Order: sequence, then structure tokens, then C-alpha cells
Amino acid sequence: MNTKQHIGLFILRVSIALTMLVYGITKLIFGIDFITGLLNQYGLPSFIAYGVFIGEILAPILIIIGYRTKLVGLVFAINCFVAILMVQLPNLFKLNESGGWAIGLIFIYMMFGIALFFTGAGKYALSTKNKWD
Repeated sequence: MNTKQHIGLFILRVSIALTMLVYGITKLIFGIDFITGLLNQYGLPSFIAYGVFIGEILAPILIIIGYRTKLVGLVFAINCFVAILMVQLPNLFKLNESGGWAIGLIFIYMMFGIALFFTGAGKYALSTKNKWD
């Protein structure tokens, strides 16, 4: 991989993970009652709701700094997949008011996590020697 590709990966990591981090910080400030309510509707234990902090705060931070990026990319993608299943599934075949795919953003986040699982963080990362980097 050349330097420009490493810079591109760094820009993608920071920009996309930072935007997801905002969702996590919002849940940290305002709570996760919505998620807890959804889990209760599905008959799942409400403590699982705290996993959102791993997927929306911890994983984005680790992606930004480039630590175990392949592993946390997968965690990031799974978090998005669960969000699609629990919240966005009714919108799977819908368009938003601008004519775009209603679940486009969360789908992009999920694909970003999967892509990181295969590429890793690149050269500009805190850790680059482990198989999960």
C-alpha cells in the first residue's frame, strides 16, 4: 500500500468513526431507554442495551486511534447490523424524503466496519503489528 492509500484509510477512519461517536455520546448524555424498551419488546434482557456503548463509543475511539482496528471494525459492523434489525428493518425497502435509501447511513457505517475488518487501519495507527490491526 502506498502513502496516499494509508492517508485515505486514516481520513476514512477518523471521519466515519467520529460521526458514529456522536451517536454514542448522545446516548451517554440522554440515556438508552429507547434501546432498553426495544429489547423488552423482543423479550431480551435490558442489560444488553449497554452494549451500545461498546459499539458507539469504545469501537469508534479505537478505530480513530488505530488500535485492534480489524477486531473493532467487526464490532462496529455488528453494532450497526443489530441497529438495522431492531430499528430500521421496516425501512429496508423505503426511500427517505430526499429520495435516498432510508437506511443508507447505517448501512454505510456497517460496510465501513466490514471493510476495516479486511483492510486494517493502515500505517497511520497506534498499533500495526498485531493480526487484529
